[in-house]
Amino acid sequence: MSVLYYALAAVAEIAGCFAFWAWLRLDRSVLWLAPGMASLALFAFLLTKVDSDAAGRAYAAYGGVYIVASIGWLWLVEQRTPDRWDLLGALICLVGAGVILFAPRSA
Repeated sequence: MSVLYYALAAVAEIAGCFAFWAWLRLDRSVLWLAPGMASLALFAFLLTKVDSDAAGRAYAAYGGVYIVASIGWLWLVEQRTPDRWDLLGALICLVGAGVILFAPRSA
């Protein structure tokens, strides 16, 4: 379930942050902030659902997921094709997130 929570949290965070981007950088209405803040609250809630013994570890692993999701947002929403460096960087981060999240831990 952690992978699903991470994926949903990433979409919620990126959408919430994009609402602020749209307002400040794309000259959209201030009304964009209301769904943006709701989306960021949903992000925070979803991240608490990740199965982890420590918040810091859950947040650290989420960083890699967020980077991959951001590259997906770049491609799907902003219609900009990621280059090989975007993809390589995202892959490296996702591998790091997997190590943090799934590595065997000693008690």
